[in-house]
Order: sequence, then structure tokens, then C-alpha cells
Amino acid sequence: MTAPVSSTRRRRATLPVAFVVPLQGPTGIYGPSCLACGELAVEQLNAADGVAGRTVELVVVDGGRSPEQVAAEVGMLVDSGRVEAVAGWHISAVRRAVARRIGGRVVYAYAAMHEGRDDTPGVFMLGERPVNQLLPAAHWMRNELGTGRWAIVGNDYVFPRVTGATARLALEDSPSRIVSETYVPLGTTDFAPVLRDLEKDGVDGVMMLLMGQDAVHFNRQFARLGLHERLTRLSPAVEENTLLAGGPDAHDGLYAAAAYFDGIGTSEGSALEAAYYARFGPWAPVLNAVGESCYEAIVFLARVGRICGSLEVDAIDALRSGHFYDSPRGLLRLDGNLLDQDVYLAAARGMEFEVQEQIARTS
Repeated sequence: MTAPVSSTRRRRATLPVAFVVPLQGPTGIYGPSCLACGELAVEQLNAADGVAGRTVELVVVDGGRSPEQVAAEVGMLVDSGRVEAVAGWHISAVRRAVARRIGGRVVYAYAAMHEGRDDTPGVFMLGERPVNQLLPAAHWMRNELGTGRWAIVGNDYVFPRVTGATARLALEDSPSRIVSETYVPLGTTDFAPVLRDLEKDGVDGVMMLLMGQDAVHFNRQFARLGLHERLTRLSPAVEENTLLAGGPDAHDGLYAAAAYFDGIGTSEGSALEAAYYARFGPWAPVLNAVGESCYEAIVFLARVGRICGSLEVDAIDALRSGHFYDSPRGLLRLDGNLLDQDVYLAAARGMEFEVQEQIARTS
């Protein structure tokens, strides 16, 4: 029989956290940024009072493997009492598997953009979601660029499919609409059939719900065919690592929506940027929305500990819906177990982003 998770907590000065980030596979491209940002967050917390007075220790779990493998490892760590919280960036399919395995037993700070609410006890959904990310971006592109007939190209798992369905329904009563949806397996490298369909679909924009290296391959092949000359692209997941891997010629007409970009220019974002490059130097893994979200998740655990006095799941009711706090993303507001944040739309300029406009505000 599994021992209660809380049985060893009061005896420890250290708080061990399972830090679930991708180190392989299509999303492994994000891994170095995740690790560096997680390390910075821990160093800053431990230089102060840690989490609820305890020193934080990250136990890295490779979130780039199959959902079943990741959930099994996290479950074993929780079962044994080796970790007392979970945090990090990983795809929604992994989150669902992990939540089924350990849900309700430890606090789980999920950093990635996501498809919507997860009511598993102890789970906090800290990333952007379609209502404040993809949909405002689509409206902006309709108004500013005239892009209104969209093809969705995404990976075949829960986040792209649910996000695609949400976009299709939300745009029905607007001047924009979804014309086609195509979903491919994670790890796809040849997009020739998809690109041939785009040439004849009668669309003027592509919503890219592709992750990591898959987006790199798609963007390169898209540009080689010259499709950027007549089709814009919009992504909630393309970030600075993806631009670097794609090269300077792959991104004309590409836009991204996120709560954070490197060099975003806000006072809060600039403070993180300064601390990050002071710690890791000019050749550090690129600072991006994915890495920043990992930083966000670790610091969020400290917020929970400060307000609730501990990370016990039965204590977190003290962190009430409507709670506001500041972060590198600016002012954040807890809405149940979801987080509202400011979101920006940026245009790719070679291998960097140029912020165009703030498209959603913390309410």
C-alpha cells in the first residue's frame, strides 16, 4: 500500500520538486531554455526564504518521452515521497497522464499554454489559452492584415485538436472562419502533402499548432515553396528557439502570440532578462516564452507556500480565485485554477521577434 505523501514532509528542510521538461523528441528543442530558467528561479528563491521556508531542489524528469513513461516516473517519485510538488513545461497529453497518476496528492504547477480548464485537485494551469491568445491574435490579423480564411495545421494530440475545435466554433459568427484542419503525428518531418493542400485550399492564413522541431520543418518547407508570399502564419507555440533552428529565411509573414518574448521591453520582463543574462552570459540558451513559463511555475510554488503556509493540497484553498500578483509577465490574476495574463502579438523578423501589440490584458 502506498504511504501517504505527507508522511515525510515535516522532517525535511528541503522541498524536492519534480521538474518535468522536454529533453528529447520534437519539443526537446525547448529543453535547455527550460533548465536554465528553472535553475535561475531556484537560485533566486533559495537566496531568500525558498518555498515556505524550505530550500528548493529540482528533480529533473524528461517530459519529452511518451505520456505513459513520464507519468510512471513522476508517479514513482510521488509514491516514494522523493518529490512533494510537480512543475514544468510539457505537452497537454503528458499533463493529462501525469494528472491521472498523481492528481490530488501534490500541487502541480503546469506552465505550458493549454486548451482550457483541468479540474484535477492540486493542478494550476499557468499558461495562455485560446480565449486570451489564439483568438485575439486571429482577430488582430483580420483587422490589420485582412487574414480571415484559416487552415489549421497541428500535431495530433489533445492541445491542437481542442484548440482547433475552439477556434472553429469561436470564429463561426465572425468575419473569419476555419476552412480546413489537418493534424499530423508528433515527429513529422515531411510536410509536402500538407503544403500541397494549402496551395489549393483557398485560404489566406495558417494557424500553426505544431510543436518544436515539427514547426521548424514546416516553416522551412513552407518558405522553400514560396507560400509566405501569399499566406500568413500564426502560432501560439513558435518561440525564439524555433526561429534560430529554422534560419533567417523561413519566417516571413509569421506571427506568434505569447505572454512573454525575449526583449519584450516591459519593466517586469526586462528585470528577468537582465538577471538571466547576468547569470548565464551572452551564450546562454535563448530566453523565451517556454523557458519563462518554467521560471513562472517554480516561483508560483513559492507564492502558494507564502499564501497557504505549505504546499499540501488540502491547504491551497487559501489561495483564492481573484488573487493578483506580479511576475515577469506583468500583473497576473488567478481565476479558479487558471491564470490570466497579458498577451502580446509579435512578428518574426528573421531570427527575432518584434512585438506589434498587446492583444489581451489581465482582467
